[in-house]
Amino acid sequence: MSKPKVLVADPVSESGVAELGEGGLVAVTVKTGLKEDQLLEIIGEFDGLVVRSQTKVNARVIAAAKKLKVVGRAGVGVDNVDVEAATQRGIVVMNTPAGNTISTAEHAFSLMMAISRNIPQADASMKAGKWDRKSFEGVELYGKTLAILGMGRIGTEIARRAIAFGMRVHAYDPYLSAGRAKALQVELVERLDDILPFADYITMHMPLTDETRNMLDAERLAKTKRGVRIVNCARGGLVNEEALAEALKSRQVAAAALDVFETEPPAADNPLRSAPNVVLTPHLGASTAEAQENVGIEVAQQIRAMLLSGEVRNAVNMPSVDAKTLAAIGAHIGLGAKLGNFMSQIAAKRCDSLNITYTGKLNEQDTTPITRAILKGFLGKAGGGEVNEVNAPAFAARLGVKVTESRESNGGDFAELIELTATGEGGWMSVAGTFFGQQARIVKINGRFVEARPEGALIIYENKDRPGMVGWIGTLMGKHGVNIAGMSLGRNEAGGNALAVLNVDSAPPEAVIKELLAEPDIRSVQVVSL
Repeated sequence: MSKPKVLVADPVSESGVAELGEGGLVAVTVKTGLKEDQLLEIIGEFDGLVVRSQTKVNARVIAAAKKLKVVGRAGVGVDNVDVEAATQRGIVVMNTPAGNTISTAEHAFSLMMAISRNIPQADASMKAGKWDRKSFEGVELYGKTLAILGMGRIGTEIARRAIAFGMRVHAYDPYLSAGRAKALQVELVERLDDILPFADYITMHMPLTDETRNMLDAERLAKTKRGVRIVNCARGGLVNEEALAEALKSRQVAAAALDVFETEPPAADNPLRSAPNVVLTPHLGASTAEAQENVGIEVAQQIRAMLLSGEVRNAVNMPSVDAKTLAAIGAHIGLGAKLGNFMSQIAAKRCDSLNITYTGKLNEQDTTPITRAILKGFLGKAGGGEVNEVNAPAFAARLGVKVTESRESNGGDFAELIELTATGEGGWMSVAGTFFGQQARIVKINGRFVEARPEGALIIYENKDRPGMVGWIGTLMGKHGVNIAGMSLGRNEAGGNALAVLNVDSAPPEAVIKELLAEPDIRSVQVVSL
């Protein structure tokens, strides 16, 4: 049997390359700096591929990779890998989410120090032959208020360092529980706008999602404390660069430091390049010898395990599961992911616990892959692309979400059932799903029986049970061009509260939601996209 062959297409540490080829069990080829056409010519002979951010593993490359089984990204982001195309081809995509945590945290903290004491500007002045002490008076970190936006691994490390420097640390993270915040010795804020007028420093450690893009825009920057200092070592696009340039010019923002940008490298005429009160670095968060060493060794170990024993670690596109188990519960993994995604949209963002109950025949199977798929769906908005089936339990623990499993032998009306119950400051919410033949269905929401397809756009509303309500809803949807593909009703008693779920062909416009909420007998409305 021939050895698996691995191509290292981007520079990784020598230790990583050595780890990959240890014992001679894997044939390693190092060819960096390849153009796409050059990569296309040779990729067909390799079983594994190691990249950083330079090599683009697009659909063309994946189509040409006839033998490829695994792509290992030495780093966190997988933006340069077409994960969907890889998944369709059955190629495992792995990343190394923990290797550069310390290096990024230290870089962010170093930048915070640099913009406090004008270190780069003073250095440039000295090298220009000047001795200008008055122009570079700085400020101390001690006693200042720091707002950390995002309390994942890196945000947590920043908090520890800031506390050691005597700073008052506040954290904004919609998915961090109060208990976890207390353990980290940080003060949790409910709304981002609540901390903006008081923070002397803001450092950003959120993933880039639809919710976080431009989270510091012109409107929010105007709400900040005058003279605030801002650091972004997370993702370009979290802060609006044009608005930041204006705020720096007006001195609403005293100084800023950026390691990441909306477009990398930023354009030559980007106004931030010439701003005197900004420090820019070319995406150096992970650029330490230790981080490069760590991610190189980590990705090598993961690829060896995959190719030599079939073990999957830190996969971003599939659960860690053997073929026999996958055949038995494969469909339920997909349903679990949908239920988790559904719950993330109807439950309070700040959840303390998530209980997953397996009922009936599912008790005979190893449900770990289903649980992980549920967590990936549930935590996707909190972690963006960093959450996968492997790291989801640890990610939940970092947010302070207690995850439990329950098992019941009697499924009642169903041969098998998966039910999720989330609790938090907003009370509790539940959703349950099963299969009718080969068709997945949501069959309970908050204990009420319904039947809805877990796909596309859904409108969930609660109303007073009275005659004419269904007709009124249909007329309203027709008026706004929203086509109802399916409708299911459940109620606690005649004349009591009714719950309805509509499968619609497209997400409803905001005007529909406003009209629904304006009706006195409508108690609540939620829109879910699956």
